[in-house]
Amino acid sequence: MMIRSLLRLLACLALIASFGATQAQQRPPVTDYVLGAGDVIKITVFQSPELTLDTRIPETGVVSYPLLGQVTLGGLTVSAAEKRIADGLLAGRFVKQPQVSILVTSQRGSQATVLGYAVRQGRYPLEVSNTKLSDLIAAAGGVSAEGSEMLTVVGTRGGQPFRKVVDLRTLFRGGNPADDIVIQHNDVIYIERMPQIYVYGEVQRPGVLRLERGMTVLQALAASGGLTLRGTQRGIKLHRRGSDGAMQELAPGLQEALQQDDVIYVRESLF
Repeated sequence: MMIRSLLRLLACLALIASFGATQAQQRPPVTDYVLGAGDVIKITVFQSPELTLDTRIPETGVVSYPLLGQVTLGGLTVSAAEKRIADGLLAGRFVKQPQVSILVTSQRGSQATVLGYAVRQGRYPLEVSNTKLSDLIAAAGGVSAEGSEMLTVVGTRGGQPFRKVVDLRTLFRGGNPADDIVIQHNDVIYIERMPQIYVYGEVQRPGVLRLERGMTVLQALAASGGLTLRGTQRGIKLHRRGSDGAMQELAPGLQEALQQDDVIYVRESLF
């Protein structure tokens, strides 16, 4: 009985492995990956083994291909590169109906960098030509606990310097879809540190707080655990740096909206 059960288990495992192999064979190849400098590719032409080429794309993006000579493949998607070679072979009447296939054996080309307060900083390959900002942030694990909802994308577009500030919260809550920009080679995404305020004096938990949008003095006091038995709401002081860089001392109301790096001081009651 035990042997029969074991045989049945082995048969099931073999079936699962066979199914996985079939699925892998049926999975379509990646054709929208953008080829870049450092990518190692293998070019084959159906029924023309003499046209097979293993090569690495140089910084110029130009490779030397049999019969065609210098062909620019860098910056093209895999499918576009296949078409360029096929068109060249057809135009030169080297192959009647060229069926070109390009396999990326090592991806070292199109990449972008995520810096700042991401869960996983680093350099990430752009595996498809239309990799969006949200895709790259997801690949980096999202924003860390210390990170802000604001980030900056720096790169080049059309040969000109490019810089865009994006509000992730607005983007993911139905904001302008155009803010989810397509990331290009060598773009750098920097996630800012979360905005902070400081509360000290007669509160239960003095220290640093994350500044939430629209946060008021009253909400900051609540986030600090409220006043101590000796604390008073009268005479609260707010220290804020002005546009000239000088520190100002204000007497805020409880509904006063706070700004980044504000410092709240809660006095001790005299009675």
